[in-house]
Amino acid sequence: MRFLHTMLRVGNLQRSIDFYTQILGMQLLRQTENPQYKYTLAFVGYGANPEHAEIELTYNWGVDSYEQGTAFGHIALGVPDVYAACEKIRAAGGNITREAGPVKGGSTVIAFVTDPDGYKIELIERKL
Repeated sequence: MRFLHTMLRVGNLQRSIDFYTQILGMQLLRQTENPQYKYTLAFVGYGANPEHAEIELTYNWGVDSYEQGTAFGHIALGVPDVYAACEKIRAAGGNITREAGPVKGGSTVIAFVTDPDGYKIELIERKL
C-alpha cells in the first residue's frame, strides 16, 4: 500500500489553490471539473503520485463553508528550518497560529499555520 492523498473540502477553490501554491510553495498538479455532479477537484503537492502524496482540494459548487468537527487534526509538512518557513509564510500573508519552537515535552521544532478554510498544517523541522 502507498499513501496517495488527503482530501479537504474547501469553500473557495481559487483561494485555497493560491494558499497552497503561493504561501506553502506547492504546485497545482491537475484540476478537473464534473458538471454533472457539480464539483471541481484540484490536486496540489510538492510532486505527483506515486512518488509524493498530494492534497485533493474538493469544491462542491455553491458550498462556501464547512464545519470541521473534532476528529480531523492536521496535515504535517517537513521543512529544513521551521523559523525561516514561518517568516516566509507570514511575509506571503499566511496565518501562523503557533509560533516556531520546541514541541511541549520534547526538542523537535514545530509550528502551525492555518489555511483559508481553517485546516491546521504543522511544520516539523526535518533535515530534507
